[in-house]
Amino acid sequence: MSTRVAAPGRVPWWGVVSAVLAPVFMIGGWELAAAVQPVPFDAVVRTISDLAARDTPHRWVMTVGLAGLGLAHVVTALALRAGASSGRVLLAIGGVATLVVSAAPLPAGGGSSTVHTVAATVGFVALSTWSLLAFPRWRTGWVGAAVLVGLLLWFGVELGGPRFGLSERVLAGAQAVWPLLVVTRLVVRARLVTGGSRGGSSAP
Repeated sequence: MSTRVAAPGRVPWWGVVSAVLAPVFMIGGWELAAAVQPVPFDAVVRTISDLAARDTPHRWVMTVGLAGLGLAHVVTALALRAGASSGRVLLAIGGVATLVVSAAPLPAGGGSSTVHTVAATVGFVALSTWSLLAFPRWRTGWVGAAVLVGLLLWFGVELGGPRFGLSERVLAGAQAVWPLLVVTRLVVRARLVTGGSRGGSSAP
């Protein structure tokens, strides 16, 4: 008779949705927030946080984008049951840190915020390294983390420089897309395993 083998690392549908929404909130958020500014916004120099600063027109657009991104990462962390708990916790920490960033905007007048800066730093580091702990045996996990860490270092080099905003967007965009790529790999692998088990049989 035929036997069905449970697909390892199956991702629930809501985890797939959250992984898809992460880059939508991040990239779509900064694009829409920049588009509604009354004056041209220099995305190469200025940061994502500038779009959500207290004195920025229509700041709610980027604030919603950051909050949605943070929540999406937390939900995805809960859904990645195939990953080690330490990596999933780190992804969730990155999501919570992003929520804090959205709740602690930069002050008016171009000032700085300690809470905002600390939360952003924690979020960038966590979202660059979580897959190393979640999937330590994946070669692609190491490659992905290496790319993200490299982008994080570039961002650090560009702090306050003429390409500061660009380096942040490349890093933040890659961090938003990476969980989706991980989820996609798990979904494809689960379907392959399920498809193979359906075609197999065992002796009665």
